[in-house]
Amino acid sequence: MSVVTERSHTGSPVDQRLPLLQLLLVGFQHVLLMYGGAVAVPLIVGQAAGLSREDIAFLINADLLVAGIATLVQSLGIGPVGIRMPVMMGASFAAVGSMVAMAGMPGVGLTGIFGATIAAGFFGMLIAPFMSRIVRFFPPLVTGTVITSIGMCLFPVAINWAGGGEGVANFGAIEYLGLSSFVLAVILLINRFLRGFWVNVSVLIGMLLGYIIGASMGMVSLDGMEQRPWFDVVTPLHFGVPEFHLAPVLSMCLVVVIIFVESTGMFLALGKVTETEICPNRLRRGLLCDASASFFAGFMNTFTHSSFAQNIGLVQMTGVRSRYVTAAAAVFLIILSLLPKAAFLVASIPPAVLGGAGIAMFGMVAASGIRILHEADIADRRNQLLVAVSIGMGMVPVVRPDFFAALPQWMEPITHSGIAMTSIWAVVLNILFNILGEQGRDALCGHH
Repeated sequence: MSVVTERSHTGSPVDQRLPLLQLLLVGFQHVLLMYGGAVAVPLIVGQAAGLSREDIAFLINADLLVAGIATLVQSLGIGPVGIRMPVMMGASFAAVGSMVAMAGMPGVGLTGIFGATIAAGFFGMLIAPFMSRIVRFFPPLVTGTVITSIGMCLFPVAINWAGGGEGVANFGAIEYLGLSSFVLAVILLINRFLRGFWVNVSVLIGMLLGYIIGASMGMVSLDGMEQRPWFDVVTPLHFGVPEFHLAPVLSMCLVVVIIFVESTGMFLALGKVTETEICPNRLRRGLLCDASASFFAGFMNTFTHSSFAQNIGLVQMTGVRSRYVTAAAAVFLIILSLLPKAAFLVASIPPAVLGGAGIAMFGMVAASGIRILHEADIADRRNQLLVAVSIGMGMVPVVRPDFFAALPQWMEPITHSGIAMTSIWAVVLNILFNILGEQGRDALCGHH
């Protein structure tokens, strides 16, 4: 009775209180759904930076801790920060391309990446109030194009994994292709023949079965796991004092703008699912949480954070729209961050297993972008041209990383990031075709 009274009083399903057992079960389901995506970013960056498995495991723990804290703040809110909706937070894929490039830059390394993350988080906190006011520059047409590009730009990562991993001697060997194909097949079969909970955890099941088969084939090494403690607390500045280099900082500030574009689209989509109006004030609180999480993340040995799209799909599929569910999921994430052996196990997953799951996961990101594009007037020829040119320009650094080699070095963070290229072209073309175009048409109508 009290639940009904509270719902009718607040008028929103996001404030619904659930029985404890249901709250914990649905919350853990959110964790299972986003765990693969959450640990993918520290795995990719850790491998690119040439870290040991122990250090990659530490990166994963740090990421889970910050993701848990950020999810808690986003779900429940603290003062002017947090959208107070069922949002799961985690390390953002949008920054992966830039961070992998930074890991290879002489004199930058991890401390440079963390410094750029801190600076970008601070920049994000400054611009969040303004970003929330210019939603009209980021309609579904732009947001959908950018999110589609994120999925497409990550495909080379999944393909490298599926072939056995970057730098492996026998890349593309039958055993790697077979294992990655098996993982993908499991995910597809679960989605075809099963329902509900099983579909929600299909990626996790595929990776678990792939891990078992990979271990039986000798692809899993747990050397050093016995040295890892059962319980450990993530300490700030574990890899050293963050360093601030101009190019990485500028690159990461651009990434934060991209994350804001991405999050705005996701918050608007979640608003529709939960029957909640996303006003500029609520949007500002959500973006402030994204930026604050990134600022905090740099000190805690992890990367830029944003909301996770696949969890919005889970809210839609289950019909459970309470923000207390994601708050429960946040507590699970924080507990997992204290268990280094669990993170070490995740760090030992064979790349081929990640490849099979990555093709599905990154493809789902692209598919969610295409779904958002359906909200735009995609029958309009100019809008089709905007999507075509924006994604085409975004593919340039993916297909030929050396294409812009003759341009000045300071432009590399933009020219080497397919997501940055797509975002800039989509925003500019939308202003040219739609915003300025509308004003021109209005002026003509007024003249007549």
